[in-house]
Amino acid sequence: MKKLLLLLMMGIFGLGCSQQAPEVLKTGFSKEALQQKLEDEDGKTITVQQILDQHKGKIVVLDFWAGWCRDCLKALPKAEELEKNNPDIDFVFLSLERSKEGFDKSLERFHMKDKANYWFASGWKNNFNNYVDLNWIPRYMVIDQKSGIAKYYAISPEDPEIQSTIDRLSK
Repeated sequence: MKKLLLLLMMGIFGLGCSQQAPEVLKTGFSKEALQQKLEDEDGKTITVQQILDQHKGKIVVLDFWAGWCRDCLKALPKAEELEKNNPDIDFVFLSLERSKEGFDKSLERFHMKDKANYWFASGWKNNFNNYVDLNWIPRYMVIDQKSGIAKYYAISPEDPEIQSTIDRLSK
C-alpha cells in the first residue's frame, strides 16, 4: 500500500513538473508582455520592449535560464556552442534567479558577464513569462528582425529547429 501511495504521489507531482509544449505557438507579444520590467546587471530597470528595440533588425535568441537549474547548466555548453556557431546572432539571457545576489553570482560563476543579461526581479510569474507559457527552464525562443516570434518553443539549444529558423531568417 505504501509503494502504491508513493507511486501515485510521484505521478501527481511529476505531471506538474514536466516541460510540455504549449498548444498555441505564438508569433508576437502582447502589450502587457512587452511592458514587463526586468533588471540589468547594474540593477537598472528595462522593459522587454526596450530590450527588443536594442536588437531591432537583428535575429535574437532568448535563453531563459538560472544558475540553480540543473537542466540549464547541463545545456550551457551546447548553448555556448550555438552562440559560437552563430556570431551574427544576438543572444539575450533572461535569468530566473531568486535574488539579485544569485543573479550576480551566477553571471560570475558561469562567465556570462560579457553577455546581454537581464533578471526577472518580479519572479517567475509575471506578464511576460505567463504570456510565453514559461513552464520550465531552460527555454529558448528565436526572435526575428522585426521583433516577431519566429521559433516559440524549444527546450534545448540542440533543437534543430533553432538553427533552421536562424538559417531561414538569415537569408
